[in-house]
Order: sequence, then C-alpha cells, then structure tokens
Amino acid sequence: MKKVFFIFFTICSITIFAQKNSIVPTPSKVPNEAQKKMIARKYGMFIHFGINTFVNQEWTDGSIAVSSYNPTMIDAEQWVKTAKNAGMKYVILITKHHDGFCLWDSKYTEYDVANSGNKTNVVEAVAKACKKYNIGLGLYYSLWDRNKNADTKDSTLDAKYNQYMINQLDELITITKKHTNIVEFWFDGGWEKPNYRWPTQDIYNTIKSREPNCQIGINWTIGLPENPDYHLVEPKDQKEGYPFRYFPSDFRLGDPYLPKENDPKIFTHGGKEYYLPWESTVCMSKNWFFNTTDTTYKSVDELYDLYKKATAQDNVLILNCPPNTEGKMRKKDIDLLLALKKKIEDKKLPK
Repeated sequence: MKKVFFIFFTICSITIFAQKNSIVPTPSKVPNEAQKKMIARKYGMFIHFGINTFVNQEWTDGSIAVSSYNPTMIDAEQWVKTAKNAGMKYVILITKHHDGFCLWDSKYTEYDVANSGNKTNVVEAVAKACKKYNIGLGLYYSLWDRNKNADTKDSTLDAKYNQYMINQLDELITITKKHTNIVEFWFDGGWEKPNYRWPTQDIYNTIKSREPNCQIGINWTIGLPENPDYHLVEPKDQKEGYPFRYFPSDFRLGDPYLPKENDPKIFTHGGKEYYLPWESTVCMSKNWFFNTTDTTYKSVDELYDLYKKATAQDNVLILNCPPNTEGKMRKKDIDLLLALKKKIEDKKLPK
C-alpha cells in the first residue's frame, strides 16, 4: 500500500511540476480576458531612455562607458503624467536595450544605473508614478544583449545567458510588484539567434507565474508556413493560420509597422489556433532615443491618421516619446500629444 501511495504521489508531483513549468495560453479564436483588457487599453506611450540617450545613437554595442549615462534628473512623474494627460492607458519603459545597460540596480551586472553618475532606479521610479497616476506599467527588455552576450553565434554560451535573463526578469517583477502590476512585457532582438535558442517558454513561465494577467510579446512574432523562424514577416503579408515564430506569446509585434485592413487574428502552433491582437509601436519624431539632431516630428494630422489605423480592428497603438539628457520629456512631444487628444475628442473617436 505504501508503495502504491508513493507511486501515486510521485505521478501527481511530476504532473504538478510539469504544469508549473509549462504555462501556455489556451487555444481560442476569440480574445481571452487578459487580451480584452489589453485591447481596451488601446493607446499607450513608449519611453526610450538609457545610455543611448547620451551619445546620440539608436543602437550601441555595450562598450559605451557607464559614466556616459548621467541625467540631470529622472522626472518619471512628468513622463507618466504626460501619458495620463494625453489619454493614454499605459506606458512601456525600456529597461534594457540591445546595449545591455540596465535602468535598475541589477545584482547580475555592473552595467547599470547603480554604477553611473545618477543612481536612480528608473524602473522603480516609473512604477511608483504609474501607481500614483493610476496608469498601466509595461516593460521592454531586449533579449539581445551586446554587453553580456555579444557572441550570439556561440550556442555553448546560451545556457548561462538564458539564466541571466530569467534572473533579471525576476528582479524586474520583484521591484515593480511593490508598487503596481505589470500589464505588458515587450521583448526585442530575437532575430539575432534562431528562435529555438531563446528560452521563450521559461520566460513565459517566469512572468506568468507571478503576473498571470501580464501580456507578453516578442518582436516579429509571426513566421511563414514553410519557415516558422523567417525574418521578417510584415503585417501586410501575414495571413490567418500562419505559425508563431515565438511561442508562447499573447500578442503580435513588428515595429514600426501598422496592421493591414482585414488584419488576421488567428495564428497556429502545434496544430492549435490562438487569437493574437497587433500592437503598433511608432515614433513621434524620427528616432527612438533622444537625439540632438532629431527635430522633425509627425504632424497632428499624421498622428491622428496613425491612431485611427492602429487602434481599429481591436488593435493597439504605442507612441514613442523619448526623454532628453535632463531626464525630462520634450515639450514638442507633450504639445503634440495634447493636440492629438483634442482632435480625437473632437472627432469623437473612442479613446
């Protein structure tokens, strides 16, 4: 009898362990409750800020000195209040771009704000502001890290780096949960390795086990039927039934493109069908990060047209507004966002 009980207990334990370590979305042709909340958010702000802000570059290679990052201040409240005043429902903060520089004090690297001229934990500051202004918090994290994992061709380095990512995601969730929940994780840079070398399932488990309603997306989410890891399949070329490139995921990404008319929503993995909305991420001006030469902005009419196209068909628009070297949002961004809000209200479009 004891042996039977032991076998039964072992089987149950293995089943629970497997379930715990394999969190996946439920196949469906309609949005689940968390996806419905994402669709209802409709409109948000991308906040590109980091070491690139101080060197007039979009992408750096992880070798820029930490001392280069030295904002006069971090006015996270201004960033989040601007989004709130503009009618946005959430913000997405760049926590670590391709350069690997972290906007929080990470115990797994010295390439972070804790070793810079301004030690403010930007992630925590934004989380606090989101709670204060009752707005959702999203986090961007680059899978590709040119400081910690520069040699992406050497697969023998994957295990160590993958654990580094999981450790950092745990840190980010621990920091933010003191103040608010994370509504979205936005991952980037997956094209640097074949999709099977990224720990997509482990990433999904790590987040969903602590933030079950958080929506998770990886840039360039969809592949081709003949090549699920094909890079890149633009939204205009996506068709219903195309395969996930990165599974599991909760929504589709492919910046800076807009969805096409009759945007497909049903995509496949392992012979099952899943509903995936589209999120458009677009710059207000030319660059993602603040750049002293970036002075050409989209007009209010252009932004209004973007809003209409991107938020139709149960999809989402994220407009990028990069803070400057003083840690403040640019006045032109603020003025344009408020003008856009007024135009949306005047035209009686849903916000």
